[in-house]
Amino acid sequence: MPPGSLSLTCSAGEIVLLAQRAAYLPQHQTLLVADAHLGKAQSFRRLGVPVPSGTTRANLQCLSALLQDTGARRLIFLGDMVHAARGCSAEIVDAIRRWREAHARVDMALVRGNHDAPQLDFLAWGVEPVDEPHRIGGWALCHHPQAVTAAYALCGHLHPCVTVGRSADRLRLPCFHFGAEVGVLPAFGGFTGMHAIHPRPGDCVAAVADGQVRRVPTPLQARRAAAATG
Repeated sequence: MPPGSLSLTCSAGEIVLLAQRAAYLPQHQTLLVADAHLGKAQSFRRLGVPVPSGTTRANLQCLSALLQDTGARRLIFLGDMVHAARGCSAEIVDAIRRWREAHARVDMALVRGNHDAPQLDFLAWGVEPVDEPHRIGGWALCHHPQAVTAAYALCGHLHPCVTVGRSADRLRLPCFHFGAEVGVLPAFGGFTGMHAIHPRPGDCVAAVADGQVRRVPTPLQARRAAAATG
């Protein structure tokens, strides 16, 4: 596995959390990516918003590195592979197709998200659209967070982040958030916002920083630790 990763065991089996804000299911040789939002910068530029270019290319390069490092035989996007139809310019589509051709050996699927425009032909890109929940073994792959009967759900959509530190040293970091029945992956895309999570007792939160995935205590866990040492 790539350096900095963190392995967890859920009711459905082992999942490896990757510092590139993705996850890997070793038992199924499957790489999971949520909320790539390819073409988002292009979409904003078409609206006249001055934002950096090259984010889609950088995201695709990162995906290529992950496929090589994990040896995944399958890649599944947990929704919002693209940001909007207007962001899928000829240049963006060509980049996606050339990237897909470079990984022809890998099966790819998309659990449709709310940003995945129905007029886009994902099959023409070599990516099979599927409905949620898409089951693999004991896992239920979704875009929208939801409990699924007799499965552990892995989802996207929320772009979760956690705040660490205090006062002037506070940082908002992308994170993985695992509850009793549902796990949410951070947004993979490099040009996406984040939304703070509100973990419950017993939840597992793992933040991404400095090329590593590390578990961070929930507020309740932090209070208990402080009480034990105080």
